[in-house]
Amino acid sequence: MDAKDQDRGIPIRSISRAISVLQAINRGGSLTMMEIAQASAVPYPTACRIVQTLQHEGLIERESSRKRYQPTALVQTLAHGFQGHGALVNATRPHIAKLTRDIGWPISLTTHVGASMVIRDSTHSQTSLTFNTYFPGYAMPILACAAGLVYLAFAPTEERDTVLDSLSYLEDEETRHMLQLAREGGLLDAVRSSGHAARGFNRFTQNPGKTSSIAVPVFENGVIVGALTVAFFSSTIQIRDAIKQFLPKLQACSAAITVDLENAEPVR
Repeated sequence: MDAKDQDRGIPIRSISRAISVLQAINRGGSLTMMEIAQASAVPYPTACRIVQTLQHEGLIERESSRKRYQPTALVQTLAHGFQGHGALVNATRPHIAKLTRDIGWPISLTTHVGASMVIRDSTHSQTSLTFNTYFPGYAMPILACAAGLVYLAFAPTEERDTVLDSLSYLEDEETRHMLQLAREGGLLDAVRSSGHAARGFNRFTQNPGKTSSIAVPVFENGVIVGALTVAFFSSTIQIRDAIKQFLPKLQACSAAITVDLENAEPVR
């Protein structure tokens, strides 16, 4: 490995795949081996070995009556050192609750972590217009969700390049395709120009393909700190109609959060 590769921090493929498998199981709640391989984009034989290792470490368990795997309470220990985004969540909560009361659909606040966008707060429990409740900690691949595209579009150039470089070592076809669009296809330029990103038939949810989404950035002092996403049933509203209905209100919500963040008392 040369000095340039050391500076980039080339990821260890086996660890990256193990994380993908654990995240897939955590998202799905209870998955078969085939579903785990498909959801994590890890080859089936490799996914089997990773599942065996995660079982050995106590992070997942096999259901006694079915050939399905689910996370254990030990997964929670992986988040014990994380301090959260208290100020951001506190500033966001009243605004997204109000917006959900207005439009009916759930709103999520996500932030960037590694190659993922992670939910910090959401209003899924506030509305019946959702298939599932999503709790803080739920992660989605950054290139596979509207929030991730928004974050990458508005992130500082060096940070964006670092994330894209790390993703280039993943081998699944969808990631390679999205990387090409992000780097050469003008995808992120289009997101910056329009101020939002949209994704249809979201794959990395608890009900893959059943929802679509629109996301906008949240800024503090001119720097992106997260994204707001509205999710809606794919079968109910087409994306172009959802953009007309929801985008102005979503952007106004983000602007109000930015004002509150910049006017908040410093934490002592």
